[in-house]
Amino acid sequence: MLLDPGMDLNLRPMRYPVFYDMFRNAIKNTWTVEEVDLSGDIVDLENRLSSAERHLINRLVAFFATGDTIVSNNLVLSLYQHVNAPEARLYLARQLYEEGVHIQFYLTLLDTYIPDHEERAAAFTAVENIPSIRQKADFCFRWTDSMSDVRRLGSRDDRRQFLMNLISFGGAVEGLFFYAAFAYVYFLRSKGLLNGLASGTNWVFRDESCHMRFAFEVVATVRREEPELFDRDMERRVLEMMEEALGAEYRFAEDLLSEGVAGMSLRDMRSYLEYVADQRLQNLGMEPRYGTKNPFPFMDLQDVPELSNFFERRVSAYQTAVAGEVSFDESF
Repeated sequence: MLLDPGMDLNLRPMRYPVFYDMFRNAIKNTWTVEEVDLSGDIVDLENRLSSAERHLINRLVAFFATGDTIVSNNLVLSLYQHVNAPEARLYLARQLYEEGVHIQFYLTLLDTYIPDHEERAAAFTAVENIPSIRQKADFCFRWTDSMSDVRRLGSRDDRRQFLMNLISFGGAVEGLFFYAAFAYVYFLRSKGLLNGLASGTNWVFRDESCHMRFAFEVVATVRREEPELFDRDMERRVLEMMEEALGAEYRFAEDLLSEGVAGMSLRDMRSYLEYVADQRLQNLGMEPRYGTKNPFPFMDLQDVPELSNFFERRVSAYQTAVAGEVSFDESF
């Protein structure tokens, strides 16, 4: 089974071809940071953004500065060694590469958006000096640390702990924290601002959506192989984890919107977070908790591949890198 201790090295016969398909599709979406033109963003930052919007974007890039580094560390420290299928580890290796590209993109953003050296240094240490970012980082570190003493998934408790780590990063960190960040970016784009940032975010959005799909496919595979792991206590723990993640992200929203950004209210952001949290619970085959509708029409037509739900085995319609806007009928 997928979580049996050991390190299977045989790609033939292939036990989980869906993971190999994900690996091959991810390669088709290869992109580089050098393709993203941020020159127009500099004009916006200097002449077009309000002070409230500048505060929003400075906080946002400060979160970006370490967000994907935390995800990369969790891939290496908590996930790779426990997924016992070489085709699945191929995808995890590809994901680690993509996280590296994201880190380079965010490094370039900070170098471009924050020319002051002291201010930039503060952004890179945001997890230490910005409380709203520190709370999100603490959430991540706690789930990574929860796997620090687990060397073999030899018991049901160990396997449940692995699944909780995977769900927390796939569903809450990449599936909620990052999706909230994308909403701010696309909100600014809807006002004609920071189009370079939005262009690069399109590629990140594609990658993150497929990272989520992989995580949910691993969970679905384990659920088919070991249904006894998914009891009421497991569902309760997932709900508590998502509620904590939503609370941390809402506090971050309070910080970002504290100066009053025209056109984006804190109430709407709360509704969006609840809407996305419900989507993640449904991805896991659970009932929605909030029943909230998406308040942001500008999020309906973004460049993102379709994400199969928990029970589907359909391969994502992930496309080779192309220029321009591409819409998929994904609901998020």
